[in-house]
Amino acid sequence: MQYDRLVTGVAAVFAVLTAVLTVVGILVNPAVLFLALMFAVSTYLMYYHLSGKMAADLYERVERRAATQSRERRRGGFGAGPREEWTPPRDGRRADGFGRRAQQARQQQRRRQARQRQRGPVGPSNGPTPSEAYDRLGLDPGADEQAVKQAYRERVKEVHPDTDSGSEAEFKRVKAAYETLTDD
Repeated sequence: MQYDRLVTGVAAVFAVLTAVLTVVGILVNPAVLFLALMFAVSTYLMYYHLSGKMAADLYERVERRAATQSRERRRGGFGAGPREEWTPPRDGRRADGFGRRAQQARQQQRRRQARQRQRGPVGPSNGPTPSEAYDRLGLDPGADEQAVKQAYRERVKEVHPDTDSGSEAEFKRVKAAYETLTDD
């Protein structure tokens, strides 16, 4: 885990505070012992987490619940049941395909699909061809995505309906050209 050293340091500080507060509580004021108890509990929970026992207990409870649900399902109950192919994540990495990169890829795919649904079926009347799109943005065919974005920004400044020389129809054409040339 990436925060093990930090949590270990905080646990060590809490352990020292527990010891100091315990001594102060015994020598000066017994009410301080309550504060020492709170630090002791916090220290124990951090140790429990760092030792891996917390994760092991969690996985064990999940497996037990899955086995119970599986038995209930065989008897006609509900539940997904155990997944034998599942392994717990190691070192903070997700082993089940739900990591940040996989999630970002799924989000991009959903955005592309949503744009395609908004555009409707692909056809000749559904926006400019790539060559027309390059012409509308004033670019040479095959320009990279950075150049397309820059040209789009410049053209939008010129044709935006809120400007004096702007036109809503031309703005829509520039936007359609940009959408034709980019995946975003």
